[in-house]
Amino acid sequence: MTETSTPAEGRIVTEQRGHILLIGIDRPAKRNGFTPAMQHQLAEAYTRLDDDPALRVGVLHALGAHFTAGLDLPSFAPLMQRGEKAIPDGLVDPVDLGMPQYRRRTKPMVVAVQGITYTLGIELMLAADIVVAADDCRFSQLEVQRGIMATGGATLRMAERAGSGNALLHLLTADVFDAAEALRLNFVQKVVPAGQQLTEALRIADAIAAQAPLAVVATRLSVRKTVEEGVAAAVGEFITVQKGLANSEDAAEGVRAFVERRTARFSGR
Repeated sequence: MTETSTPAEGRIVTEQRGHILLIGIDRPAKRNGFTPAMQHQLAEAYTRLDDDPALRVGVLHALGAHFTAGLDLPSFAPLMQRGEKAIPDGLVDPVDLGMPQYRRRTKPMVVAVQGITYTLGIELMLAADIVVAADDCRFSQLEVQRGIMATGGATLRMAERAGSGNALLHLLTADVFDAAEALRLNFVQKVVPAGQQLTEALRIADAIAAQAPLAVVATRLSVRKTVEEGVAAAVGEFITVQKGLANSEDAAEGVRAFVERRTARFSGR
């Protein structure tokens, strides 16, 4: 990652480590509050992950003590009032809502969160695949406290993960809850001591990147289809998807590695 000073409007920094793309939220002086420029850059980073065949998994993290305090409302208010988005058409939407003008992410995303993780921060982690939380996390979905509604996926995914009662408890009260509560509600998958969240997220990403890329993407998309469209829709694709995977170079390599009792070397083809 570059060492230049962070601009006042913040930025998203990226670093490729082998098959992993690290995506960093960089505006620590403002608790990583998101500006429109940052949201645009985040979508560009997610698009890069999907478009670069050398990349297999993303890791979203934040610089400084906090993940993000959410949207910088003064900078976003004019866009909200006009019903506009900060992300141009055609990019991958980081909150993955499936809106027609935006692409949906196909490759896995692991998120490491720490400290204040409010509003958009919760929605970004719920839109990802695996979340590692530091034990100092403080979560809040406080849009109702500001006279607006959460529209980045919290109303959908909180209920999906934790049931409508648990979702509404936090959505309607705008309360602050900790990492233990987030784990109980299935909002995060692991809680680790503060300072270890990125290390653990990278360990998980490394394990994912070592698997067959086509099979990883197909597996992720099958889970997403099950959640969004139901079991029958996912099962209906099993034979077709498995046929394609079974005829790939990676599947042949998987068989050879099994026979030769060695670690497979997957190419993503």
